[in-house]
Amino acid sequence: MRYLTEFRDGALAQKLLAEIRRLVTRPWTIMEVCGGQTHSIIRNGIDQVLPPEIELIHGPGCPVCVTPLETIDRALAIAAQPGVIFCSFGDMLRVPGSHKDLFRARSEGADVRVVYSPLDAVRLAQQNPDREVVFFAIGFETTAPANAMAVLTARRLGLRNFSVLVSHVLVPPAIEAILTAPTNRVQAFLAAGHVCSVMGYWQYPPLAEKYGVPIVVTGFEPLDILEGIRRAVQRLEAGKPGVENAYPRAVTYEGNRAAQQAINEVFEPCDRAWRGIGLIPMSGWRLRMRYANFDAERRFAVSEVHTQESVLCRSGEVLQGKIKPNQCPAFGKECTPRTPLGATMVSSEGACAAYYNYGRTSPATPAASNAASPYQPEP
Repeated sequence: MRYLTEFRDGALAQKLLAEIRRLVTRPWTIMEVCGGQTHSIIRNGIDQVLPPEIELIHGPGCPVCVTPLETIDRALAIAAQPGVIFCSFGDMLRVPGSHKDLFRARSEGADVRVVYSPLDAVRLAQQNPDREVVFFAIGFETTAPANAMAVLTARRLGLRNFSVLVSHVLVPPAIEAILTAPTNRVQAFLAAGHVCSVMGYWQYPPLAEKYGVPIVVTGFEPLDILEGIRRAVQRLEAGKPGVENAYPRAVTYEGNRAAQQAINEVFEPCDRAWRGIGLIPMSGWRLRMRYANFDAERRFAVSEVHTQESVLCRSGEVLQGKIKPNQCPAFGKECTPRTPLGATMVSSEGACAAYYNYGRTSPATPAASNAASPYQPEP
């Protein structure tokens, strides 16, 4: 198939759906590991027009959502200290900590600023030599190169008032954690194209071989996702585990070597807690010891902050694909975008936010949007 032209054609969507219907002979469960893909699936009703044998479940693909509660509380503790300018991307401001969020902290007087790049925070440190500037460095592998460059730039400039609060998480260990869980029912994965554009997909073949699953690197447009599903179903039906790249316009096997070099210079692997999921061994990055002077946890002595998750919030089960957001008893009741219990309800990539924003308020919601969908199967 040709990308860039045909792949955005509505007629091609019909062909892809017809091919998926032709291929499928039994039930299959496929997990997308990207919050952007989740929103595209729900917004466009892709899950509602697929054959009933195919179930899409949503994985831990939202970096904001999996940032541990204790890390949010550490951010709040740092932001509350005198003389601190705490910088973050905007989607972190409404993520609830134990008692409040960064937006509330700002309303109470903390100097919390939204930036659009970690280098914006570096410039603030240059412009405010008498203030401590901290950048909230979260995310999957996608955001790590820019965060690494911010640290490298700050060191080159000799800045002593700049630091980062790091909470990076990695996709391959999360996939392995899902596959080894006693309750796992995922049979294939759609891998996140933006992560693979940085890291390549050389890490995935060993996982596919070890656990006997197909992994398809997939983009974010509806047709990208349909093509990823088609390839996954084709491999499932043929009993052929392995890895395919369905996003070649952005992803290569090796990935971006320059970005990987910057990451490896600044960060090293570590165990990381995932919000609602728990500790996954070697599933994160932290600053290497030679960059310890830029570590906000060390600088502000907040590493001992520990917290307890809400007993009402079942976002951990959502992030592991055990339940759909609208199967949580608190969904749309105690938990809404105005009164979120977990990050999955307020993040722009959160599955709960997708279900709430696009009207999936009940597990029994009919596929009423099919009539308006350009991807409706032909009679």
